[in-house]
Amino acid sequence: MTVAYDDNNIFAKILRGEIPCHKVYEDDKTLAFMDIMPVAMGHVLVIPKCPAVELSDLPLDYAVAVIATAQKIIKAQRSVLNIQGITQMQLNDAQAGQSVFHYHMHLVPAHFSEVAKHETAMADPQALAALAAKLSAAIA
Repeated sequence: MTVAYDDNNIFAKILRGEIPCHKVYEDDKTLAFMDIMPVAMGHVLVIPKCPAVELSDLPLDYAVAVIATAQKIIKAQRSVLNIQGITQMQLNDAQAGQSVFHYHMHLVPAHFSEVAKHETAMADPQALAALAAKLSAAIA
């Protein structure tokens, strides 16, 4: 059994506009933004605009929307960063390493072996903002 959804998790606060983010893309069902503790520069998170702790809680229409957004982000990452390798990662439950209990997909422009570096250092906010703008423009 998964943990109960907490409306005060950091991603819920981002969705409500209570905490800022470096937005890359947004539509009616998803939000994509820069990870502030990236594994690699260009690390983007995609979240649904619905309360879901993990994949098993995610309504199918939102799952489809997350995948569609992820496809757009990957194309932008490849174009802007001139990299082909994108690690897609999604963790279900604390035992798997999930630390924010709102469903989210990581899109990391790096080899999977780099993933262990996650949550070790904050990125420069100005660099994140500049890259978010470039990725966003590549989607449009």
